[in-house]
Amino acid sequence: MPNWWWFLLLSLASYRVWRLLAEDSILDGIRRRLLRLGDWTEEDGEANLPEEYHDKIADFVSCPYCFGFWISGGALALYSAIIDWPGWLEFFIAWFAISAVVAFFATVDSKLHE
Repeated sequence: MPNWWWFLLLSLASYRVWRLLAEDSILDGIRRRLLRLGDWTEEDGEANLPEEYHDKIADFVSCPYCFGFWISGGALALYSAIIDWPGWLEFFIAWFAISAVVAFFATVDSKLHE
């Protein structure tokens, strides 16, 4: 089981990776291609989204509870493989705890940017 320091680092790193992949502008082009947005802009309105638009993928990637859960699991798996295997029970407990921190930070961050 990660100690408090590793838990904090894994939580913050998982949140930052989720934020990078889901919201940061540096990856807008890649997200647009993945979601098949084409030349669509927000001014076009949601009713005019391209037919090829992948709304389920967009929902998944932008959701800190969904995508953040898998990112935190990957971060913990990497930690467990390199640093210390905690055992299956502790792994899943830590996974859920880290993903809860990711969701918490995302919620606080979205409230701060409203």
